[in-house]
Amino acid sequence: MPDRAISEPPGQGRGRTGRPPLTEQRKAEIRLEIARAAVELFVAHGVAATTGEQIGQAVGVSARTVWRYFPSKESCVSPLFAAGIDAIAAALRAWRPDQPLEDALEAATTAGAGPMARPHLPNVRALLRLTRTEPGLRAVWLQAHDEAEPVFARALADRAGLAAVDLRSEIQAAMLNAALRTAVEHYAWRGDEEQSDPATARAELVATVRSALAVAAEGLA
Repeated sequence: MPDRAISEPPGQGRGRTGRPPLTEQRKAEIRLEIARAAVELFVAHGVAATTGEQIGQAVGVSARTVWRYFPSKESCVSPLFAAGIDAIAAALRAWRPDQPLEDALEAATTAGAGPMARPHLPNVRALLRLTRTEPGLRAVWLQAHDEAEPVFARALADRAGLAAVDLRSEIQAAMLNAALRTAVEHYAWRGDEEQSDPATARAELVATVRSALAVAAEGLA
């Protein structure tokens, strides 16, 4: 299958005519297209029955291109998880001193960015359910949160005016990370599987995140 809008690897083809190199933005868009297609196929057919060729066909690229962007079919969903984490990190950086944390994070949750964007919410909820039974997807999900923790710590340190991340920032980031992961899993695993209304689903997610943050704020006392 001929790839659409796919260029040669950097450094090759100098002095030759052909497609121009892809911008970083376009590469990110392609990764997201592949991720969304992978989610739909995993939900519809299961991970084992889905191939790289099928994922590529769904977005009009070859399997070779899919593997150029991702090392495995399970890892194809990683941009969706990463987008949500990026939205949370941005919300932490914009968190005002007089603003409750749950309000700051609610803005990120309801902004329509990341995996819980309105058109993709039902499928991503189904994808998160699959992380309970698919070890490969579970590993991608947990890796995303493992990579998120230092990002959250840096954002919290910046907000506190610190030049470097300290122990307090690291512990706060770990608590926040665990609360968010548990909240999203609770929402996905225990929610109404038949719930198809995006507005209601998003409201449920926001309420669950708020509850989780309140528990985290209470600590172990």
